[in-house]
Amino acid sequence: MNQDPTYQFSGLTHFYRGKVRDVYTIGRDVLVMVASNRISAFDVVLPRPIPGKGQVLNQIAEHFLEATKDIVPNWRLVTPDAQVTIGHRAEPFKVEMVIRGYLAGHAARTYKSGVRELCGVPLPEGMKENGAFPQPIITPATKAEHGAHDEDISREDIIAKGIVSEADYLLLEQYTRALFKRGSEMAAERGLILVDTKYEFGKLADGTIVLIDEIHTPDSSRYFYADGYEERQNANKAQRQLSKEFVREWLMENGFQGKEGQQVPEMTDDFVELVSNRYQELFEKITGKSFHKVSDEGVEARIKTNVENYLSTFSG
Repeated sequence: MNQDPTYQFSGLTHFYRGKVRDVYTIGRDVLVMVASNRISAFDVVLPRPIPGKGQVLNQIAEHFLEATKDIVPNWRLVTPDAQVTIGHRAEPFKVEMVIRGYLAGHAARTYKSGVRELCGVPLPEGMKENGAFPQPIITPATKAEHGAHDEDISREDIIAKGIVSEADYLLLEQYTRALFKRGSEMAAERGLILVDTKYEFGKLADGTIVLIDEIHTPDSSRYFYADGYEERQNANKAQRQLSKEFVREWLMENGFQGKEGQQVPEMTDDFVELVSNRYQELFEKITGKSFHKVSDEGVEARIKTNVENYLSTFSG
C-alpha cells in the first residue's frame, strides 16, 4: 500500500505505508517509523482511526525494547515523539519467529483438526485448548508478500531452502526463547500470562543481528489474565484475553469477517471512543505505567518538528 508520504523528511530516500504504520528510510541506514492511529482487522484497514492508538503501540514497543536490549541488540535509536521511533535500517530475515507457550489461536485450531504437528514440532496428546505446553514451542512463519498471508514453515525447511543460514537460525531461536522468557516474567508481574507472540529480526550492514519492529504489544501478542486462569481451564471456559480481539468480535457480531462482498459496519463515535479507551487500558495494564495521551491537535507539525530536530543532530 505505497502512497505519497505524509512527511518529506530531510534525506528521505524511500517510503512505505503499511496497514497501521508508515516507514520512512533516511539515507541508507536510518528508519523513521510513524505509528498511525489506523486500526486493522481481518487484513482490512477500518474506516476510522482510533485516537491514541499509535501512541499506545509505539510506547509499549519502546517499553519492551528498552527492557530487553540486554538480551539482544535492537533497531531502536530514539523515540523522539509519542508516535515515532527512529532506528537502524536492517535487512529483515524472511521469517517471523512465532513462539507459543499455550495451545491457543492457530495452534489450537490445528490441534482440534486432529493434526499433532505444527511447523515440524510434535504436539503432545491429551492437551486442552489454552493449556500450557510442557515447554514453549517455536513455530516460524514465512513473511508473506504484501496482500498475502504468512505461512507456517519448519526449522528444517528454513535451513534447507537457504531462507536463513543454520548458524543465524540457531541464534534467532536462542534470542526468541530468551525474549519470551523475559516477556513472560514481565507479564506475570502485571498479573498476565504471555500466551504467544512473534519476533522479527534483521541484520545490520556489519552483520549484527538485531531485533526489529514492535514487541509484546497487543497487536503482536496474546495475553491471558492470570487471575482465574486455572478455574476457567478446569471449567472448560474461555480465557479472559488482553488483546484487540474485542474489535474482531464486534466486527463479527456486525456481519464482517473481511470476506469478499462484506461491508465494514459503521463505526460510531461511541464505538471509536470505546476502542480508544480500551487501548489506553491495555497500555496501563501491560506496562504498569500511567498513560498520558498527547493531543491530536497539530499532530503533523509536531511529528515533523520532533523528527527533524533529531535528524539534524544525527551523524551516524
